[in-house]
Amino acid sequence: MDATLSGTADPALVSARKPAGRVSDPVFVGILWGSGIFVLILLGLIIAMLFEGGLPALQEFGISFLWSTTWNPVTEVFGAGVMVFGTIFSAVIAVIIALPLSFGIAFFLTEIAPGALRRPIGVAIQLLAAIPSIIYGMWGFFVIVPLMAAYVQPPLIDLLGPLPVIGALFQGPPLGAGMLTAGLIMAIMILPFITAMFVEVLESVPPMIKESAYGVGATTYEVYRNVSVPYGRTAMVGAVMLGLGRALGETMAVTFVIGNATRMSASLFAPGSTIASTIANEFPEAAPGSLKLQSLLELGFILFVISFIVLALSRLLVRSKLKG
Repeated sequence: MDATLSGTADPALVSARKPAGRVSDPVFVGILWGSGIFVLILLGLIIAMLFEGGLPALQEFGISFLWSTTWNPVTEVFGAGVMVFGTIFSAVIAVIIALPLSFGIAFFLTEIAPGALRRPIGVAIQLLAAIPSIIYGMWGFFVIVPLMAAYVQPPLIDLLGPLPVIGALFQGPPLGAGMLTAGLIMAIMILPFITAMFVEVLESVPPMIKESAYGVGATTYEVYRNVSVPYGRTAMVGAVMLGLGRALGETMAVTFVIGNATRMSASLFAPGSTIASTIANEFPEAAPGSLKLQSLLELGFILFVISFIVLALSRLLVRSKLKG
């Protein structure tokens, strides 16, 4: 009787397979180890390059380089204060704009939208994520900036500018380009990422829980607020932090619409600069070994540190919510 049909393996075949297994398994495990270690080595090399390249600038200007608002290539006096402020300020604006929109779109797709409309809107959101950032920048420069200068900023300046405290956010000439415009463009860019994760989270809520809430008389809004959001809040925090990290490192789109001015202002309409846009604008003109190039490398290291802090905070928030 055939060995396969009888349920017993041929000893010759087993002995032939063992040497191949003894060789292939250690090789496979070694490849896996190499892949994991490669990521750590690559990350370490990037950090070392940025730190070593920017260290002379830090030694030249001291720790005040981090908050100094002077950036003058003529006198070779550089500081990162304006760029750090612009990076964080514009990214926070983007998250503030994108967060409620993402909540609304995700809830509409998961609870309200009919099946015939759900798929086209979902595809449209995915297409927004596929648009290159330079296209967003060009669209923002030629379309959004003129609209902001003509129809959005002037009424906001007249209405809110004279108010105490918050009025400082809405003062200045209506140039179109500025922090608010940059935040708006970045909000559109990070919207697909946050929305996609929100949709996955809301769809993972067990239907029985929502049906129980509806059964005791809860409205659609109450189910959304008291059932769906609390159930997936941990993943939602991660989605928001992912969007914030995406906004912090955005380069080309911001460069088109932020105004690229190396000065700090509390106004949402004032032109400014981010770390990424400054590196993109100034790097081609920085001579090898110059203090300007070293300052740009130090800016890159600072951006890496900021991104790492955001990632660490997101993990801390997620962990605290899991414990809670």
